Order: sequence, then C-alpha cells, then structure tokens
Amino acid sequence: MSEFIKSIEKILLRDLNKLAQELQQYPNEESIWQLRGDIKNTAGNLCLHLCGNLQHYMGANLGGTGYQRNREAEFSTKNISRDSLIKEIEATRKAIANTMPLLKDDQLELTYPEKVFAEPMTTRYFLIHLTAHLGYHLGQVNYHRRMILS
Repeated sequence: MSEFIKSIEKILLRDLNKLAQELQQYPNEESIWQLRGDIKNTAGNLCLHLCGNLQHYMGANLGGTGYQRNREAEFSTKNISRDSLIKEIEATRKAIANTMPLLKDDQLELTYPEKVFAEPMTTRYFLIHLTAHLGYHLGQVNYHRRMILS
C-alpha cells in the first residue's frame, strides 16, 4: 500500500474513532437527536450521513461491499440508539479497513467510478474530498455536542 493510501486510511479511521468518542460524551441518547438554534442537523443524523457516505463511496464503489445507500434516510431517521450508531461507525471502519488495501497506486489517477460532481475527478482527488468531508462534519458534531451541553 502506498504512503498516500496508508495516510488516507489512518486519518479516516482516526476520525471515525473521534466520531464514536463524541457520541459517547453526550449525557443521554435523546441529546444526540436534539436541535437548537440555527443547527439543522443532529449529531445522530450527521453520524448516519458520514457512515452512509463512506460505506457507499469507499466500501461499495471501491471495495465491492454491496452496500446500498439510502441518503434520504440519513437525514430523516431519528432516535436510533447510541449503540446502533456506534455499530454503524464500526461497520464503516470495517469497510474502510477492507477497501484501502485493495487500492493500487495506478487506480488513484483513474477517474473515480461514479459521477459525483459536475466534472470527472481522479480517485485520489475524491479520497482527499471524502477525508475532508468527514473532518468537516466531525467538527459539526463536536460543536453540536458542546452547544447541547451548555
């Protein structure tokens, strides 16, 4: 595995661990699903979105897992238990850990197999995007938790 692929895997797994830690810090399961102020997404829905996103774009498209994404449900589902959310994070970690060793350096420069944005992009570019996307929403979960606890 190239240094780039190892680095992306390490960051994704690290941030998924942080996501689980954030969920564990909520005082109760109800607070994971609370909205307040201008916040439009709960920590629970952000968790479901991140897991669905990574399991689809990495697990299914690059790793052949067969995962079927329901993006609408990522935002409409409510009140799933913390344990179920943690299990979803673990399934996502497994999809990443199983997919990354399959990637070859020459694949990184090929066009990503699904059209996601208006223009084609390389798999390398999209892996960077997915990593940044996880970090962005992880920050939102952290902010949500601190706002709910204040």
